[in-house]
Amino acid sequence: MAISFDNALGIHQSALGVRVERAEIIANNLANADTPGFKARDIDFRAVLNQESEKYSSVKLDKTNHGHLDGLLSPDEGLKFRNPHQPGIDGNTVETQVEHSEYMQNAMRYQATFQFLNSKFKGLTGAIKGE
Repeated sequence: MAISFDNALGIHQSALGVRVERAEIIANNLANADTPGFKARDIDFRAVLNQESEKYSSVKLDKTNHGHLDGLLSPDEGLKFRNPHQPGIDGNTVETQVEHSEYMQNAMRYQATFQFLNSKFKGLTGAIKGE
């Protein structure tokens, strides 16, 4: 019997990918902290993850048209503008303290998800070895 990694790992594999994308977005915000007119962006992690979790639901819906029930975000569709507490005079909305905080929280959650996946793989390895 073959092992389905999608069933074994569930949503956590997708969560790891979304965390990586979010880290890139926040790093881009930090890189443009001194760019006049730059608008800080972020993704709504829960909304993206909820959309990804629909792929793992047991109920599958049939499409009657190729445009219906797409369920995939385009690269810019999941991005939202961050509301600054105090925007810069030059129109830049990046607040480095907020971005650093968000980046560190995302990094810690990435590590937690990674360790969870690691334990899943250890469990699968143990099952394969018959331990």
